Amino acid sequence: MRRLVLGCGSLGTHIIEELSGRQGELHVITDESGRATALREEHVSAAEADPLDPTNYPDHADIVFVAGPSATDNLSAADHAHRHFPDAMLVAYAGEDATEADLRAMRELADRVIDPIGIQSDRILDVSTGVRADRLRRMARALRSVDGKLAVVAHDNPDPDAIAAAVALVRVAQFAGTDAQACYYGDISHQENRALVNLLDIGMRRLDPDDDPREEFDAFALVDHSRPGVNDSLPDDIEPIIVVDHHPPREPVDAGFIDLRDGVGSTSTLLVEYLDRFGLTPDSRLATALLYGIRIDTKEFTREVAEADFDAAAYLMPMVDTDVLARVESPSVDPAVFDVLARAIENRDQRGTALASGVGEIRNRDALAQAAEHLLNMEGVNTTVVYGYQDGVIYVSGRTRGADLDLGETLRDALSQIGSAGGHADMAGAQIPLGILADVEDGSKETLADIVDDIIAGRLFETLADAPSAPVRTAERELRFPDED
Repeated sequence: MRRLVLGCGSLGTHIIEELSGRQGELHVITDESGRATALREEHVSAAEADPLDPTNYPDHADIVFVAGPSATDNLSAADHAHRHFPDAMLVAYAGEDATEADLRAMRELADRVIDPIGIQSDRILDVSTGVRADRLRRMARALRSVDGKLAVVAHDNPDPDAIAAAVALVRVAQFAGTDAQACYYGDISHQENRALVNLLDIGMRRLDPDDDPREEFDAFALVDHSRPGVNDSLPDDIEPIIVVDHHPPREPVDAGFIDLRDGVGSTSTLLVEYLDRFGLTPDSRLATALLYGIRIDTKEFTREVAEADFDAAAYLMPMVDTDVLARVESPSVDPAVFDVLARAIENRDQRGTALASGVGEIRNRDALAQAAEHLLNMEGVNTTVVYGYQDGVIYVSGRTRGADLDLGETLRDALSQIGSAGGHADMAGAQIPLGILADVEDGSKETLADIVDDIIAGRLFETLADAPSAPVRTAERELRFPDED
């Protein structure tokens, strides 16, 4: 990646400081007397020459920043750069004396225009200073520390948010010069998730829980969950180099770089921020996946949504393949989903406004979440929990709305002593090993289902009596843990 900076006003200085620490080449052309010499002393390639003269430009540039103080000069430099590097991304500072006419002309030439009196100025300065800049630097440092291949691991049986976030972080890793692959354990069985992966040709590696991933990968990053061995099948002694998640964790998280923000509705929203701040424009495939991940995790912007989710969606929309998105949203449905829904309705146990339903043995665990969503539409019900068992594990999926209840904490309190549980205030799940119960004779499946009902429903309704309330959310509240510094 070769970056060229034309001109060196106050903003240009900030840009140079930020870019000088990134992988790739940086070259500066400035006509400020002595500025080029000072930059060279700081080990930055710089030439004292006219930034408006194309004969001074190098042969190649991937990104060009026009960053002088004058609107007239910057408009001329942007015009020359646009002609000289037609395939390069062009970012232009309008200038300290820019008029509306200057801004309109600049937008015709550049991919991005920094308005000194508008929000874009605040955002570009934020890249160079403040909390977001610190995140960028620390993530880049963590990615560049990888000596070998990085596995970006989504949680087991990943949903659209986890899938999109994993693919986006791979894109950021590649930008940092790190070989990376998106990975998961389990199955992508939900019909919409399968459609997403197939229609967008998303390449994700399915890992085998019987194999040690450290034989193939040298480092690990987690997206949409935060602890190895909890909601994924990684060995629990792995220490990831990166964790990016929007779920509130039960315990402090250990990793080289941690970004845990429960003030946004999806992990995809966080990855959109990283793509934007690193100057990486997602292609149509990735933009479509990220938008779908945001929409699903926020339930079409109606659940735990924040201003950042709307901003991310607005940023992605011009790049989204709406035809593919429509096909993803209308896939054929596995008959097993209807079977589980029918059993969930028939076996429901409602106590007050809470409903639990055991569906016995299942073939498609994603059907549990869909059944929990459907049952939430019943009159007089504001909390639903649907559970079933498969391959020696009891899977639990819960939903709540309009209730002063933190469902994630409730399931943790009810089930964490016998398995793993957690999630959001209004959407949560759990996994419990069947253990010796799985040895019940085949002719006693009804008995096994009854025992599972006693375990799950019994603990759930007992815990609901003293269930924790849903937390008050703020748009930018962050959970802070000690980082590597």
